[in-house]
Amino acid sequence: MRTAEIRRETAETSISLSLSLDGSGMSEIDTGVGFLDHMLTLFARHGRMDLRVKADGDNYVDDHHTVEDTGIALGQAFRKALGDKRGIYRYGSCTLPMDEALIMTAVDISGRPHLSYGLEIPAEKVGSFDTELTEEFWLGFIRNAGITLHMRQLAGKNSHHIIEGAFKSAARSLRQAVAIEEEFADEIPSTKGLL
Repeated sequence: MRTAEIRRETAETSISLSLSLDGSGMSEIDTGVGFLDHMLTLFARHGRMDLRVKADGDNYVDDHHTVEDTGIALGQAFRKALGDKRGIYRYGSCTLPMDEALIMTAVDISGRPHLSYGLEIPAEKVGSFDTELTEEFWLGFIRNAGITLHMRQLAGKNSHHIIEGAFKSAARSLRQAVAIEEEFADEIPSTKGLL
């Protein structure tokens, strides 16, 4: 099974995370940031990944370090669980409606981190969550996972729906990209021979 466990300790956060790419969507999430917990639960369910996260951070300051470091740890686990990426489809995409919002994501598990972030989310709070932290989470994730991720908001104005749609859509795109293409299970999906 493609699994990974990550422990990330800094002066600002302590994160313990386990990931199984071949799961059923089960999750146990406790980051101390309620909205992030909800988004990671959706991410696990829609990506059909099993995910456990326990994070303790300096939330008395703000949620920035916890959100960013959780993205970093998830990216590290994702990369580790993929191993040499043998047999994966590599590419995935999803266009997902979330009420009035419409979100498109596309991913390439290329080994080259790049985030094309086209979400137009007003700087506000969803519950106690600062919406600007959404981009920080995804930057931490893609840089450490080594993937290219494009996110586009095609419609919508509700911050909650845009963010939720982005997490669900990204999870579904990643689910496609990490799936094993049985006919080519022993091949690296690149003319270079590595990703």
